[in-house]
Amino acid sequence: MFIETFWSLVPAIIAIVLALITKEVYSSLFIGIIVGGALYSGFSFTGTIQHVFVDGMVAQLSDPWNVGILIFLVVLGTMVMLMNRAGGSAAFGKWAVTHVKTKTGAQVATVILGMLIFIDDYFNCLTVGSVMRPVTDKHKISREKLAYLIDATAAPICIIAPISSWAAAVTGFVDGVNGLTLFVRAIPYNFYALLTIVMMFGLTYMKFDYGPMKQAEKHIKVKDIMQNFGEGEGLLGASDQPNPPVSIKGKVMHLIFPIVSLIICCVIGMIYTGGFFEGESFVDAFSGSDASVGLVYGSVAALVLTIVFFKLTGVLGFRECMNSIPEGFKSMVPAVLVLTFAWTLKSMTDSLGAATYVAGIFGNFADNSALMSFLPALVFIIATFLAFATGTSWGTFGILIPIVVNVFGSNMNNELMIIAISACMAGAVCGDHCSPISDTTIMASAGAQCDHIKHVSTQLPYAMTAAIVSFVAYIVSGFVRNWAVCLAVGIVMMVGTLFVIRNVSKD
Repeated sequence: MFIETFWSLVPAIIAIVLALITKEVYSSLFIGIIVGGALYSGFSFTGTIQHVFVDGMVAQLSDPWNVGILIFLVVLGTMVMLMNRAGGSAAFGKWAVTHVKTKTGAQVATVILGMLIFIDDYFNCLTVGSVMRPVTDKHKISREKLAYLIDATAAPICIIAPISSWAAAVTGFVDGVNGLTLFVRAIPYNFYALLTIVMMFGLTYMKFDYGPMKQAEKHIKVKDIMQNFGEGEGLLGASDQPNPPVSIKGKVMHLIFPIVSLIICCVIGMIYTGGFFEGESFVDAFSGSDASVGLVYGSVAALVLTIVFFKLTGVLGFRECMNSIPEGFKSMVPAVLVLTFAWTLKSMTDSLGAATYVAGIFGNFADNSALMSFLPALVFIIATFLAFATGTSWGTFGILIPIVVNVFGSNMNNELMIIAISACMAGAVCGDHCSPISDTTIMASAGAQCDHIKHVSTQLPYAMTAAIVSFVAYIVSGFVRNWAVCLAVGIVMMVGTLFVIRNVSKD
């Protein structure tokens, strides 16, 4: 009765609506999970309990990929704590004060750093957050704005980077054609990702905000950061301890060395899982890598190198380094809890057949030849809705990309297929960007140390602006089918929209 119908999306919808209304994410997600379990079991009490906790939560926490991500989070939390205790974050904050002298410069630096760390969205969120918090706090940039900049340079950048865990995921969903070639050809048509970058720079240089973000920016004060996140944390990104011990010997290199080590080790870890050291090419190894395992290998190796480096340079003793491990774990508990609930909610919608239901809707559109030129725009809307409701862009890729390929066959010369594939990827990232139950959105909140619901509510108007402009661009591309013309039209529309919003939103 409830399987593969609109009811399969109801648990996610309930969780999202409750989270936005109550501003409380844990209970909202849990209620959505319970509703999903009840629908699946036909409202049987024992069946609901079995499905929620055994088939859902326990199964998700037993999944090797999810466990790898949780280990990666804990290790990253530990490394952030080590950088804080060693004084690296404080030293970087002092350096940034003399080199990044304006609010615009701080935002541009955040965007550029986010664009440079394109390997993986989780890695991006937590790394950019820990590095840039001291700078943005100093220039009185709200945590909500920092979270948006982090989130907007995570998935949107990864989805246009051929060497990333996202490229590997997308190519894995394509059968019968060269997945990496298809991915590269789709990049110029990925309007949501490209226009999001345009929007970030536009907002920064035009020096305005709108919607809830405008209020967050208007009322931000350094003392507010201190009150909300604990004295010392606002400027140093430290833990929730009142006075965490910070080494007075710390230098900027005590922040740079762990970050660089993390990047290098994670790349090596990912290509190792892809068979690079067994003869595979770098590109093939990256596209065939197990990102979860690779990130665990890389982060643990970087953690060991960081501890050794700190000990040799005398900023922290071995016991102090070891004491940072449980503190780093504690700092990641909220993110781990929300991720666990989000994964469990996704398993509820999966068991109810949400993917099959949405795929059926898409198939009805694809079968109508009169709508073929509008297909990219339709794919974008459907992918956005599915990713928003389920909180997963990768799952959306897995559902829609094979359908699009089947609609067009394996003809790589069909430009409309390339546009439709790109629309699928763009829509998935857009929905993921908007969804409060998305793991990437959760990671952005954790990286910025921002209240999760505040991040979602302030980011949503920005994401929807880019989505609307992207939708129009996909309508144009369905008829024009030339990436240069369509992208130029999209950029002009994006910039024009920002000018209009700025004039309308003036006090």
